[in-house]
Amino acid sequence: MEAILVDCAQKSLRHFMHSNAIFISQRLCAQFPSETNLQLLAGCYLQSNQAYCAYHILKGTQMAQSRYLFAISCFHMDLLSEAEAALRPADEPGAEVPNGAAGHYLLGLIYRCTDRRKNAIQHFKQALSMDPLMWAAYEELCILGAAEEATVVFGEAAAFCLQKQYLNCSTSPNSHMSPEHSNEVAARPCMSEEASPRQLKQMQSLKDIATYHHGASILGGAAGQPINSSSSNMSYYNTPSPMVAQLSSVAPPPLCRNVLPNGQNLTTLSTDSSPKSTVNSPIQAPRRKFVGEGKLRKISGRLFSDSGPRRSSRLSSDSSVNTNANSTVVSGNGTNNSYKGGSKLNHMAFRTMAIRKGQSWANENIDEDDSSLNRTSINSCSSPVIEAKSYEQEAATFHIGGQVTSGSKVITGTSEILTLLRVLGEGYRLACLYRCQDALDTYLKLPQKHYNTGWVLSQVGKAYFELVDYLEADCAFSRARQITPYSLEGMDIHSTVLYHLKEDMKLSYLAQELISTDRLAPQSWCAMGNCYSLQKDHETALKNFQRAVQLNPRFAYAHTLCGHEYVALEDFENGIKCYHSALRVDSRHYNAWYGLGMLYLRQEKYEFSEHHFHMAYQINPRSSVILSYLGTALHALKRSGEALAIMEKAILEDKKNPLPMYQKASILVSLERIDEALDVLEELKEAQPRESSVYALMGNIYRRRHMHERAMFHYGVALDLKPSITDAAMIKAAVEKLIIPDEFQDEDDS
Repeated sequence: MEAILVDCAQKSLRHFMHSNAIFISQRLCAQFPSETNLQLLAGCYLQSNQAYCAYHILKGTQMAQSRYLFAISCFHMDLLSEAEAALRPADEPGAEVPNGAAGHYLLGLIYRCTDRRKNAIQHFKQALSMDPLMWAAYEELCILGAAEEATVVFGEAAAFCLQKQYLNCSTSPNSHMSPEHSNEVAARPCMSEEASPRQLKQMQSLKDIATYHHGASILGGAAGQPINSSSSNMSYYNTPSPMVAQLSSVAPPPLCRNVLPNGQNLTTLSTDSSPKSTVNSPIQAPRRKFVGEGKLRKISGRLFSDSGPRRSSRLSSDSSVNTNANSTVVSGNGTNNSYKGGSKLNHMAFRTMAIRKGQSWANENIDEDDSSLNRTSINSCSSPVIEAKSYEQEAATFHIGGQVTSGSKVITGTSEILTLLRVLGEGYRLACLYRCQDALDTYLKLPQKHYNTGWVLSQVGKAYFELVDYLEADCAFSRARQITPYSLEGMDIHSTVLYHLKEDMKLSYLAQELISTDRLAPQSWCAMGNCYSLQKDHETALKNFQRAVQLNPRFAYAHTLCGHEYVALEDFENGIKCYHSALRVDSRHYNAWYGLGMLYLRQEKYEFSEHHFHMAYQINPRSSVILSYLGTALHALKRSGEALAIMEKAILEDKKNPLPMYQKASILVSLERIDEALDVLEELKEAQPRESSVYALMGNIYRRRHMHERAMFHYGVALDLKPSITDAAMIKAAVEKLIIPDEFQDEDDS
């Protein structure tokens, strides 16, 4: 009855029938009360977005999986201290985090939310070391600005970890372990952070030699036989001692022979083995010299005391190349195991594979200049023995994700996946460091079928947005919207792009589309708020941004947009609060630092303004806009030399941006370097012929030089270009001073 109820609940979850799964799980817990069954019930509630139910069900439980599910519930309920205590109990500081990579990722999220950056980075890296395909952990590291290059993270060590995971665990008895045991296995990192990929390969090669010498035969029909002993599970956690074979009641098999420990040959056990098979013969190859037993004990004891299971023992449990159907195989520990399979290796196929590969995994990375002893011992094993093992691993079949695949396809697949992740990861890392042009160049290396996806095109749009290339950003976001109209990825930024382009019709249409797609997404309400802000309806825009904050309090951009609207309404106090809220969510959200700098600049608090602009500059050192306003704040603090240097840098970062050139001219005018200022303004006038402020500043310069005709001409052009109301009033006041000389105006005032 218990098994039927469990299967029914799990089947309901697979079919997304959450209410049925909850009901069946409740009956299960009533009839068979146990913590494992409570886990199933809590999981049903979690999948139906009822975290509070799972919280009460699992509170006080002790099993690792229960603590993980309880921590998930606490995280969804924003009970971060309880979630951390569940994953890292105070009374067990050295206890392993439950659920391996997933547990470390969740703990990293908790530390990030509680502003403990170093701890968050540590656990995200730990999650990646355990599972190189945990993209979410790498994404968080990029957001924190602490990610290593993708070529390192998704390199050879990651490939070794994945091959170890899929080739050595998918068909082993451990694949059917209980949740507690599987959690313990997952909690073991697949690779050492300190070991280089070369050292990892050499360690694996030496492991193969030592294991073969101590009793795991890898030739003949017995290759790949399952070891169904009580020690098979434990061998995953602790590397067996080289003395295990000698301590067994059965003698180890002879080297390079397919003779079983009890003297029987596998060919006598097979009922219909092919007479043409030479692999199953008693003597396949002449005996070769191996490294001395004493030396092997030293090697294995020194290198593998903390490593995973030995390669040959894993192969003996994973490979499916074996005797024919229904044959009884005697394992190395003397137990009988029923195993189905047929040996299809023959001598010609074996030699062809050996020639094709050139050399086996075991000896391909050993240095050629090693000592003669090591070279002799390794080369002696690189003959048919190790080559056959490599062939068997590639020819074996594995059950992965409900599909049966060969070992060679697993190896090729992991390589292809990591190659793809290296490009995606490097592009995302560069984008988070605001090296946007480099990120765009990296994304172009992707295959077309991956480049033309919603996520990648959204990242491309964000990169163009940071480069202030709004037209290209709009094109990228529009293509992403066409390909994945159901996705809201990056749509908040797309709405801001349309806001800057003043595309009110497009922005209104996008906002309506997003609201109809998902009313509970903060991106939808950010788009709606930008639509009202473009129409100068700041109060309604603020309400929409506040709605986005209510839906997701950890959406930093919504807090920043609220701050912008408060500043537009001249409510500076609430604006500061909103910017600080955004920084509490994400300290690297440079838009909030920039908003605070602009607010203090407007209040003429230049020291505060310079500090916040400098913080924004440290996060995004390639923003021409941030550099321009940083220079403005420095000039206001009478640090004109530094301000000019900053303006030069801003001009180099974006030559299309007129702001730094205009600010540079203003600084030069204040320093009485009039000729240099006029040269800059003439160049700017050529690049931006419809910028009224340029003509107004040139009019001021000519007025100071008493060149009234030129001054009047430039003032007239500035007024014709329809400046803002404030600028128009200043220009008209300057024209009046030009018509009425200053000395007469002084007399009238007196």
